[in-house]
Amino acid sequence: MQTGSKELIRDINFHLILEVIINEGPISRAGLAKHLGLTKATVSSIVQELLDSGLVREIGSAPVEKGRKPILLSLDQEAGYALAVNIETTGITVMSADLLGTGCRLKQYPVRAFDEGFFSFLLETLKAAIETLPPSRYGVVGICLGVHGVSRGNRMIFAPYYSLDKELAGRLTESLDIPVYLYNEANLSVLGERTFAFNFPDMINISIHSGVGMGILIHDRLYTGANGFAGELGHTIVEPDGRPCPCGNHGCLEQYISERALLQDLSEQKGKPVSLDELIRLSRNEDPDALRIHERFLKYMSIGLNNVLNTLNPGLIVINSSFTTYFPDITKTLEKSLNNRMGRPLKIRPSHLQDTAILLGGIYVVLKEFLEVENLRLKPAVHEEE
Repeated sequence: MQTGSKELIRDINFHLILEVIINEGPISRAGLAKHLGLTKATVSSIVQELLDSGLVREIGSAPVEKGRKPILLSLDQEAGYALAVNIETTGITVMSADLLGTGCRLKQYPVRAFDEGFFSFLLETLKAAIETLPPSRYGVVGICLGVHGVSRGNRMIFAPYYSLDKELAGRLTESLDIPVYLYNEANLSVLGERTFAFNFPDMINISIHSGVGMGILIHDRLYTGANGFAGELGHTIVEPDGRPCPCGNHGCLEQYISERALLQDLSEQKGKPVSLDELIRLSRNEDPDALRIHERFLKYMSIGLNNVLNTLNPGLIVINSSFTTYFPDITKTLEKSLNNRMGRPLKIRPSHLQDTAILLGGIYVVLKEFLEVENLRLKPAVHEEE
């Protein structure tokens, strides 16, 4: 066997062992050898490398009836930290977490993402967040930006409701000397829900905020299409020659079910600006105008979901919106309306993570890139029958 092949195999085993320690740990060296089918000598050698690197630590011994007690290994979650940022039209939210995605801290900043000086503000905000973290061997291992628009190759391609520097991630990487990743918010949401909430390798997350985005997982792989535009559910046309949309078309779904559209419609009916909190309150009080908005949401949401079901046939659809947060029974109504005579089973659930889905998805992206493990599970998933 050539030297290069030996090095490749050792590198593969290194990351496999680290993956098992993260996902199955605490675990002993003997447990690793049994789980992976590797020799004890190979495991011991690689574990020593991991201990020397500071990524793994020994945390004590496992209880046994007789014989030598095996020493348990665990990821040293305080060896480094990840940052994630949700960039919305009205402000940003910054989250920090350790290498296991725990110990999360959140801070919100009301700032318009398209105002002049946004880059400087974001840079200083990230520097301040980094300074508040405890000292660690690896420091901040990466930053992930969640944007409400289309991204490709770590660059902004299209955003209907704000204008961001296309080279934002690259400029931040250069300024901070830290890897910065830029992802569509719906893609981050589906990664967050999959990692921290739902045990479905084929699932879809629909995020309904200022727009409507869709994150797609197929066999546990994020699908973004040839040019990054996959999942733009909000820009599928549901009303030919309907309402104009910033994308250039007419009758796009997000012009009928996004929070922006719903609030605008209710404000017009009431003759005054209506907030999201007021929409929720009026809906609970069965206000006639709010109920009409409610019914329209169900109508157009059903159309969108039917198209998704027929195109992708996912095992699970997660909906992240204020309506499904405050009225979780909506998902049951939608599920029943789509279980048609063709008999295709469909699971629709409200988001478990809600406002943190984008951020936790960003944390996942950073940690997966840093740890270089193929299948990263940061927390036990919610198991449902598939």
